[in-house]
Amino acid sequence: MKGGKTMKNIAFSCKIRQAFTENTEYIDGGEADIRLNVERIGGDDISENYSVKVKNTGKSDFLGIIHIKATAEKGSPKFFMPGFMYNRNTADMPSSGRKNFPRIKDYGVRLPESHYWMTRSDRLAEPMALVYDNGDIWGISAAPYWVGDKESKTPVDMQSGKGQLYQFSGFTCDCNDGGRVSVGYTLGYENAPWLFVQTATVRERAEVTEENSFFLASGEEVCFTLVLYSYIGEDETAVNRAIRQAYYEYHQSPRMVEGMSEKMAVSLLSEAIRDYAWLESERMYSGFVFDGPNGYTYNKIGSLSWTNGFAVAVPMLMAANKLGDDEARRQSLSFIEYAMQSCSNPKSGLMFDAVEGGVWSVHGWWYSGMHSGGHSAYINGQAAYYILKAYLSERDERGINHAEWLDFVSPIIKKFNQELNSDYEYPFAMSWDTGAGIEYDSMGGAWCLAATALYSLVTDDKSYLDIIIKSEKHYYDKFVRRMECYGGPLDTDKAVDNEGILAYIRAARILHEILGESCYLEHLKNAIEYEVSFKLGYNTPIQVRPLSEIGWSSCGGSITSTANPHIHPMSSTVIGEMKYLCEHMQDSYIQSRLDDTVKWSMQTFNTFDKEYGYGRVGWMSERFCFCQGLLTEKYPNGETASTWFALMPWAGASIIEGLVSCF
Repeated sequence: MKGGKTMKNIAFSCKIRQAFTENTEYIDGGEADIRLNVERIGGDDISENYSVKVKNTGKSDFLGIIHIKATAEKGSPKFFMPGFMYNRNTADMPSSGRKNFPRIKDYGVRLPESHYWMTRSDRLAEPMALVYDNGDIWGISAAPYWVGDKESKTPVDMQSGKGQLYQFSGFTCDCNDGGRVSVGYTLGYENAPWLFVQTATVRERAEVTEENSFFLASGEEVCFTLVLYSYIGEDETAVNRAIRQAYYEYHQSPRMVEGMSEKMAVSLLSEAIRDYAWLESERMYSGFVFDGPNGYTYNKIGSLSWTNGFAVAVPMLMAANKLGDDEARRQSLSFIEYAMQSCSNPKSGLMFDAVEGGVWSVHGWWYSGMHSGGHSAYINGQAAYYILKAYLSERDERGINHAEWLDFVSPIIKKFNQELNSDYEYPFAMSWDTGAGIEYDSMGGAWCLAATALYSLVTDDKSYLDIIIKSEKHYYDKFVRRMECYGGPLDTDKAVDNEGILAYIRAARILHEILGESCYLEHLKNAIEYEVSFKLGYNTPIQVRPLSEIGWSSCGGSITSTANPHIHPMSSTVIGEMKYLCEHMQDSYIQSRLDDTVKWSMQTFNTFDKEYGYGRVGWMSERFCFCQGLLTEKYPNGETASTWFALMPWAGASIIEGLVSCF
């Protein structure tokens, strides 16, 4: 059944934890004279709006955390907290234990799994916590932070965006809250039972102090609006109805850099990569470029694709052909030709994944973090896809037909499709000795699907069409429809992520181009809606330099994964696919998300030397710390920094790839 209100019996309650107390348990608000009043003030077909009043009726001032919870009977709950929790974050999947990220289970608390989670609001892409339970969708949303000061405070008015930050709010979920299920909203915040700064840096639950508390003077009352979602949907994608509504409620546009255009951004980014990252003697780009007191230094991390290689060279070629930049084109073609001449592994029939000192192998920087050794299907599939994109750019912009590139890719595409399992899923890892699939169950192999689909489109070879159709259906049913895509990037131990969907988005678009069937447009829409569930819809109040100083906006940037809590620019690569969807399906929400992505992409790099605290014009790193996640970089004086101080060509190339579709 689609539509209608859920019959869940949802109750509100108020719990508190006072500051500077050792007891971590929350007690009933009445025990501290904190009174809760909830009054319905309106609603629509999926939600009800409530006026929530919290008053300190006692004679003493209150300082601590105030937790307003919505609870319901327990069924088979799947939690959705955008950017943070998707179902249970693969807590029911095997794990190597090497990577820690939030996972939810029914009972107990043992790193990294817990039956409950509390997080500061800015860790979420939208300020909300939802539950999907066998077709019932319910949950809450409220203001992500409060403005003013200790004596006079109010929930932020997102439309004006004005006011000095007083305190963050928080959101919670619990799959075993006294035998019930709950989601919650906190005045003040906790990161409990742990704060994941990164997978290797996990901090224990902190003491409640004035830093993370909310103050209520004796007799003081605060009021805010809380949205309670409650409706029925056919499957997990129905949670996107609530995410859409919350987006419109809290949306703020990214900043616009004066005079910046898509073409100018591409020009500045590509010139920086051309002039500072190209290593002529090695016919490749450096993965990192540092501008130090003694000149430029390099961390090469030569990879076939993903964090270097084709992921840089092909967007650079696309930009060079659009802008008429002969030197950038020469560099790009030099890498493409070098890679195709030397990266082949004759044993496996695949491409080696990494190169160091001119020696190709499968031992990239990510290798020790994989469950199984061998070739990465993510990297091989993406490289094949990009070779085909390069072919199209040369053919369409220059009138040059590189038939030899198709000849190179053809046997690799064939090998991909020989290793499909009986579910029509491509491998995650493939033997370096034979090319056999040795590990599956991931979105990483969707790059092989995208490459095969593009090969069919470019060559008009229909021999793979039946396989592509069946494989796309598998990825949609297993991952996309369930709103739980994992196993994309190689360094997250199959945490739910944003990266894998980017390959699927490309494949769904190509299938619609080939067949013109509406189901692929619908699948493309749902895949993009999954992607934008990781995309910030408002501008979080940044607390750490340099992003806090330059007016940088988080809206339009997508959280990398539930394991890597920062924004990196890879999602900008599908700007063209978002445009394609908007051209074929009128959807103001996707159009607005597209606008956010384009605007965000044009304010992520130096527009003058050292704007971001390092480097030259056009320099850009991959790391944007919009919350407490991945704050590990340091200034020379030891102060924490909210970005990496390096030019990272793949990051700039991600912006280039997206923006070249705009002109």
